[in-house]
This record gives sequence, structure tokens and C-alpha cells, in this order.
Amino acid sequence: MNIFSRINKVNPSGNQCEMKSYISKISSDLPVILLAIFNILIHLLVIGNLEYHRDELLYFSLGEHPAFGFATVPPMIGWLAWLLQIILGHGLFAVRILPALMSGVMILLIAAIAKDLGGSRYARFLSATGFTIAGFGLRTFSLYMPVFLDVFFWTLVIFLLLRYVNSGKEKYLLYFGMAAGFSILNKYLIGVLFAGLLVIVPFTRYRNVFAKRMFWLGIAAGFLICSPNIIWQIVNKLPVLNHMAELERTQLVNVNKVTFLAEQLMMGSFASVLTIAGLIFLFTDRRVVKYRFLGLLVVFVVVALMLLRGKSYYTIGVFPFLIAAGAVSFDYSLKRNWARIALPVILVVLTIPGVPVGLPVFKEEGLVNYFHILETKYGIIIGRRFEDNSIHSLPQDYADMLGWEELASITDKAYRMITDKKASFIYCENYGQAGAITIIGKKYGLPEPVSFNESFRYWIPKKFDPDITSFIYINGELGKDVRQEFNKIILVGKISNPNAREYGTQVYLCEEPIVSFNEFWKRRLERLSTD
Repeated sequence: MNIFSRINKVNPSGNQCEMKSYISKISSDLPVILLAIFNILIHLLVIGNLEYHRDELLYFSLGEHPAFGFATVPPMIGWLAWLLQIILGHGLFAVRILPALMSGVMILLIAAIAKDLGGSRYARFLSATGFTIAGFGLRTFSLYMPVFLDVFFWTLVIFLLLRYVNSGKEKYLLYFGMAAGFSILNKYLIGVLFAGLLVIVPFTRYRNVFAKRMFWLGIAAGFLICSPNIIWQIVNKLPVLNHMAELERTQLVNVNKVTFLAEQLMMGSFASVLTIAGLIFLFTDRRVVKYRFLGLLVVFVVVALMLLRGKSYYTIGVFPFLIAAGAVSFDYSLKRNWARIALPVILVVLTIPGVPVGLPVFKEEGLVNYFHILETKYGIIIGRRFEDNSIHSLPQDYADMLGWEELASITDKAYRMITDKKASFIYCENYGQAGAITIIGKKYGLPEPVSFNESFRYWIPKKFDPDITSFIYINGELGKDVRQEFNKIILVGKISNPNAREYGTQVYLCEEPIVSFNEFWKRRLERLSTD
């Protein structure tokens, strides 16, 4: 008789009890698991409705040059792009599979937060439902940008704080520090959350955390994790500061405080019922008084970003936690079964008509018609105001997902017109254009383009060998300096889609340089270094 037989003979029902317990746990979590799968599927089903987003093209291009840092973002998004390209290639599925999968992970994480806040199975289901219908979740996890990872890391950090508060186990302080390190490798914005903790925690019952050895080990681990990027920033003269200054000059100058606060409600759509309830719950219910510092942290983040004139979506990292808190609030307050059933049903039914605002469930024509109907029948122009305050046929994110395939095709046409391809290159004025040629251009066999914009400037050649005789120039218009350098300039084509943000972008083939192109390029680089 082997050892397993002896164990079963002594306790024949032990394994059965464990199996029943496991099945029971799975059954209790099944609605949340199904919602996690549903989230993944709805994001995957709309992948092909529009093209790559301008920013996706940039961030996926970073995978061509993995490094410890880039012009405007830390390195994680580039590292992941590099890995995805090796495994899946450069198609839309490769670009969007990770955000879609992470939407499912977020459902499980939010449900876990609801449980740690004292919620029942109903609270876990309601929190998962709330995230599923939240406008910010639909949009964020449909695109390959640092934002989807940022939301995940904010939520993970808050979850680890909850686990420490509830269990008192210091290992969660170590995990917190490590999560903080990885989060900084993704996006610096989470520094606002950490600043809030440093301001708030010393005035709470948890101030003794600063005397914990494991806390400082966690901080050391986090610093070690993100140190390669810190070193890169120092070596490269802190480009993050230049990026922040450019944002302030070109985008944040249009941020209005009243609009900022109003959009905190709009971003959550009908899930804002839960976020508002969650914030009130954290400040008024004695059963969660030990979590009140997290409510203060949420207020700190919103107020700080408003005063710093941050974009409204910068705050969405705290929303999943608020959704979970709101779900627990309703779990405590709704006693009748009909009310507990009615709440998620009503939220879902009210959300359905507005889903195209957050997720491109239609193709281009259907989306244009949808937003046209919103304006003509209901007087709603939601989402269609660009950063420069102008109003267009589609929201800016959707307009940024059109025209790139056409641009790559026109560029391929120009490239095939070149006789000596070794003595040629492609120049793009902005990172969206450069990203399109880098990523979409692969199916045409186009070479990697040159651009002075964004991180592409790190990969600019100092000199061309052989000297350039043919030059593809992509811009909204033909620059004066280019016109003066070539005898032969042909307009090959331009983006013809009026719904695209790049509508009218032109592709020129420039040949027969008047003087050595390397001389012209040398002057251009010298001018760039003094800008």
C-alpha cells in the first residue's frame, strides 16, 4: 500500500472535502470570471474596426529600439512592444492583445479590492460590472499605450496597501515597493499617488510604517527596479522635463478647472454612480474608517492634478478603487433582492447607447453617423472637441486611428519610383507618420523612416553613405528648406480621408539635390542642436 492509499484510508473524505471547497470557491467567483472573459472578448472583437492609433504606432515603434528610456515615456512600453513583435509580429492583433488581456486582469483585481473592503460576492460582481461599463475602461484597454498599464499599477498599489492594512503582514510592504518600482518604469504620473501617501500617511494610525524594516526594503527594491531609467534620464539630461514643458506649452494650457472636474464624472459614464458612492462611503461609514486615508488620497490626487492643470484622464488610476468601494457601499445598503438585481441591470441598460463613445463598436462610417445623430437629434457633441478646442466629425482618439494605411500605401508608391534605393530615405514630420511607416510599412518592405519628432530623434543618422539622391518627404506641406534643395519635386499623393486627423498630409518625392544632401543635413542637425 503506497503513502497516498494510506492517507485516503485514514481520511477518505479529505480530498473530497478539499475538492468541494475548491469547486465552491470557483462557483462563487464564476460571475466575476465570466465578466473578465467578456471584457477581453469585447476588446478583441473591435480590433479591426479602425486602424492603429497615432500613439500606438509610436509606442510599438519603440520596440524596434529597446532602451532604458525614451523621449517622453519610461522604457516598459517599448520593452513589451519588442516582446510582442518577436512573438506576434506587427499587426493590429499584436498591438492590442495585451491591453485586452489586461482588461480581464483588472476585473479580477477590482473584485479582490471589493472583497478586501468587506464586500460580499454581490459587491465583487457589482464592482466587476461597474468597471465593465466604465467609459474610461472601455477606451483605455482598447489601445496599446502606457495608460492601460498605468491604471493597472495604480490599482495594484492600492490593493497591496489594503492587504497590508487588513493582514498586518509586512511582506505586502515589500510587494508595494516592488510594484512602485515597476510602475515608474511605465509612467511617471504615479508619482502623484506616492506624493499623496507621503503627505497623508504621517497623520494617520499607519505612520509607524516608516519604522518598518520591510517598508524600506521595499523602497530599496523599487528604486533598484527603476534605477536603469533614472540613470538614463540623468545621462540624457532629463528629457522628461523637456516633455513636461512642451505639454504645458502645447496642450495643458487649454485645460479648464471646471471642465476638468466635470469630466471626472463623464469619464466613468454611469459607473460614476459607483465612484461617487464609493467616495462618500469612505468618508461617512464607520465600518471602513480604517480605509479613510485612501479616500483622502483620492481627493489629493484629483485636486493636485487639477491645480497642476493635468489632463482630466490623468486621474483614472483611482477610479477602479472607487468603483470597488462604491460596490461595497451598495452591498451594505441594498437589502432587498430586487434592488440588488435592479442596480447592475439599470446601469448596463443605461450604458449601452453610449458604448460607441468609449469603444469603436462600429466601423468608421457607423461611428461618424452615430456622432452626427448625437449632435443633430440630441445636441450632444461629447468627445469631439480636440485639444485645440476645435470640433470635428469624430473624437480625437478615433480621428487618430484613420489615414495611416493610406499614408503607408502612398509612401510605398513613392518608394517604388526611386531607382537607387540605397541613396534614399524617408522623412516624416511627426511621430504618427514615422510610426506608420515603421510599423505598417513593414508589409511593403519600406525602410525605417527618419524624424526629428519624439523618440525618433534618437535614431537620426548623422551622415548618409552614399549621399542622398532621392528623398521621400512626408508633411502637411512642403517646407521651404526642402523646396530650395531639390530640382525635381513630385507630389505623389496625400491622405484623402476628411475624418482622419492627418487629413491632407502629403507625400513628396524629392530628387536631384542642388548641392550635397549631406551638407544640407549637417546644417539641419546643427540647427536642431541649438533649438
